[in-house]
Amino acid sequence: MATDITQPVVRLDNLTATREPPGPRLPILVQTAIFGLFRQHWLPSLRRRYGDVVRLHVYPERSVVVLSDVEHIKAVFAGPASVFHAGEGNMILKPVMGEHSVLLTDEDVHLRARKLLMPAFAGASLRGYREMITELAEAEARRWPEGHAFPAHARMQALTLEVILRVVFGVAKGPRLDELRRLLRRVVNVGPIELIGWYNPRLHGKGPWRRYALAQHAMDRLLYSEIAERRKAPDLDLRRDVLSRLLTVPTAAGETPLTDAELRDQLVTLLLAGHETTATTLAWALHELARHPSELAKATRAADGDGADDDKYLEAVVKEAMRLHPVIAEVARKLTSDIQIGDLRIPAGHTVMPSISLVHADDSHHSDPHRFRPGRFLDGGPPSGTWFPFGGGVRRCLGASFSLLESVIMLRAVLRRHHVAPERLRPEPAKARNITMVPARGARIVATPRHRERG
Repeated sequence: MATDITQPVVRLDNLTATREPPGPRLPILVQTAIFGLFRQHWLPSLRRRYGDVVRLHVYPERSVVVLSDVEHIKAVFAGPASVFHAGEGNMILKPVMGEHSVLLTDEDVHLRARKLLMPAFAGASLRGYREMITELAEAEARRWPEGHAFPAHARMQALTLEVILRVVFGVAKGPRLDELRRLLRRVVNVGPIELIGWYNPRLHGKGPWRRYALAQHAMDRLLYSEIAERRKAPDLDLRRDVLSRLLTVPTAAGETPLTDAELRDQLVTLLLAGHETTATTLAWALHELARHPSELAKATRAADGDGADDDKYLEAVVKEAMRLHPVIAEVARKLTSDIQIGDLRIPAGHTVMPSISLVHADDSHHSDPHRFRPGRFLDGGPPSGTWFPFGGGVRRCLGASFSLLESVIMLRAVLRRHHVAPERLRPEPAKARNITMVPARGARIVATPRHRERG
């Protein structure tokens, strides 16, 4: 769709359009199944057929408008938060994250939650996490099997979970946290059938939905026990972990203290979102490095160095993995009023969904987009607005800097110790796992200790 530069890219008032976006006419359950399982193939074909603005109907009763034009997406990110509700757009996560989650609230409620969480991911805090992340990453690299294939995704999940547990709770030992690790792995492993059951109360007491609910309730009991115990800690004001900050910052700032339910929802959000996406990004990065020897050699040299340029190159590897394999394929904003894009009117109640995957794979923004080439992120990187794995606008992920720091440290620890190779040369396809896109076989690699390789 061509953009008329004489008019606002996205109009919020004086709307003249009456035509609504085009899209497939398949039944809602069929569209839901295809979107949930095969969006990486379906959305590009829909764009070719219908253009840059495409409407879908997906369960639970949502009219979704997929956007793939960068200027449209920039306008949505820059638009007023009162019109573009990201929290309502993320309501698919409510059954696990909770209604108070920073991902699920809007406007003033969201800003309050974001302000309380922000200090834990600001510059000073990030510097304080570096030594802890390095220690855990090096210990993980030492445990890797030698000479036979294993799924890198599972190992990265274990590592990033340890890191986020330490960041959130300040400790990583004890029977309560041991049980929490097990339950978190279960809760994050949500399949399409379980997602459907979230919105059908009649299914909650049956089969996989009952088992999932039991795991979630057990996780909540542990979290509430941890919150109650932490409230009584005599050194609470001296602790720097996220839970302790949330228990002390509000009163110091003159705000209403967070309730246990509010604390629970923010902790679950950080624990789940804070480790799953980073782990998957690192798995994709290792998957690509293992299949591209020249890029692996560059990354290994950067891992052996300790200069700013070395960090930049490792970060470029991570960013390119995020571009080539977006873990989250789209972001969502639910409209509180009608808007107009070009000659199309999108009614209030619809969810506009900027497509990360379509923009990242667009050859008009990224040359040779299906090639793994970290160098594209050096010397300025891709054009503005064409790379947004962390979303954009006021809702950009507050853990973005932490995720990049964590990824660089972990990649360095792995590459300093191991040479990585693929189990099979044929690349692994992406598959849908809850709301993420993950390597279908777990990013299986073979690790060889570098000291033995050199000898």
